Amino acid sequence: MQGQPADPAARPRRTRRPGRHPVRLRHPRQPAAPMTPDRVRDWGPAGTPAGLFRLVPVRLERDLPLLAGWMNDPAVAAFWELSGPPDVTAGHLRAQLTGDGHSVPCLGVLDGTPMSYWEIYRADLDPLARHYPARPHDTGLHVLIGASRDRGRGLGGILLAAVADLALDRSPRSPRVIAEPDLRNVPSVAAFLTAGFRFSAEIDLPTKRAALMVRDRSPRHRLRHAVPVPLTSAEEPES
Repeated sequence: MQGQPADPAARPRRTRRPGRHPVRLRHPRQPAAPMTPDRVRDWGPAGTPAGLFRLVPVRLERDLPLLAGWMNDPAVAAFWELSGPPDVTAGHLRAQLTGDGHSVPCLGVLDGTPMSYWEIYRADLDPLARHYPARPHDTGLHVLIGASRDRGRGLGGILLAAVADLALDRSPRSPRVIAEPDLRNVPSVAAFLTAGFRFSAEIDLPTKRAALMVRDRSPRHRLRHAVPVPLTSAEEPES
C-alpha cells in the first residue's frame, strides 16, 4: 500500500474549486479572568427538571446562620468537617471571600429557595493541582445538599449537570470541570456519574482519599464557542 510523503510540503497542492468556501473552526483567544462573584452571578439561571436553579454568591452576614446549620448536620459534618459554632463556618467562608479570588462560595437556589452550597474555583490554581494532571483554567466544584429532605431524590445529579453546563457554557477557556468527592461518599460519587462526569482516578489528598471526577467538554460546548476561519487551499480537506 502506497503511503503519503512524510514531508507535508512534498504533497501536491489541491486547487480550490469555484464557489466553495471551506472553513475551519478556531476558538477565540480570551483574556484570563479570576473566578469572581460577579462572574458567577452573571452565569444566570438554568432550567432543570427540578425547577429553575441559579447560583447566588454568598454574603456572610446574610447566609451564615443557614450555612452553619447545614454544616452541623451529622451527614454533612462527616465529610466537610466544619461543625461547631458559626465562627467555624465563617472562617471557611471568609478565607474565600477575602482571598485570592480563585474560589467563589455560592448558595444553590432552586425555585427561589436556598437548598445547597457550592464552591466554584480554579482547580488549576488550587493545591488540588499538585495531585492530578491539571490543565489551564480547569474549573473545580464542591457541593453539599443542605436539607435532609432534599437528599436521596436525585437532585444531586440534576443540579451537578446544570452547574457543569453553566461553567462550560459561560467560561469558554475552561476545558473541563473537576471534582474530588470522598471515596467513602458513595451517593456523591454516584451523583457525579449521573451528571455526566467520568471517574478518572483515585487520588490521595491531605484529608481524604478521593475519586477524581471529570466532566469534559462535549462537541456541543466546543462548537458553541468556535469561530469560523477560512481555510487556505493547502488546508482544504479531501473530498
